[in-house]
Amino acid sequence: MAFENLSEKLSGVFKKLRSKGRLSETDVKEAMREIRMALLEADVNFKVAKDFVANVTEKAVGSDILESLSPAQQVIKIVNEELVRLMGGAQNRVRMANNPPTVIMFVGLQGAGKTTNCAKLAGYFKKRESRRPLLCACDVYRPAAIEQLKVVGAQLDIPVFEQVRGTLSR
Repeated sequence: MAFENLSEKLSGVFKKLRSKGRLSETDVKEAMREIRMALLEADVNFKVAKDFVANVTEKAVGSDILESLSPAQQVIKIVNEELVRLMGGAQNRVRMANNPPTVIMFVGLQGAGKTTNCAKLAGYFKKRESRRPLLCACDVYRPAAIEQLKVVGAQLDIPVFEQVRGTLSR
């Protein structure tokens, strides 16, 4: 949900940029202010958001506009490149433990998509890696989160351990 909100806000900023034929430094700075606010609302660390916006602003204001791209497309391209760089730039595989099990823990705010991502990752490991994942529902304060994990686990035929009762369900 946080990523959806961030995506919507970024799309809105880019739509405003596309509506302008020519971008001024003021237009870029206003867009960067909105991007910074969107990142902060998505719980991105203040320093990370500030550095990200500074890097994009520096590149966008100082860059020569490519002939094949409109000024708005150039800013979008720079934002995309910076997001990729910020997230690590390269795709890495999960390192599996030499002696099973490999434990992967997801931690984050409510509504950030942890349950869905856990299920997707478990499905990936089951299907593509021929592994036997086990999902563990450990949110003892939110029974609905445990139920959601059980539902997605059942859809993928992946067992779910419930900490509440200490049982294994399929």
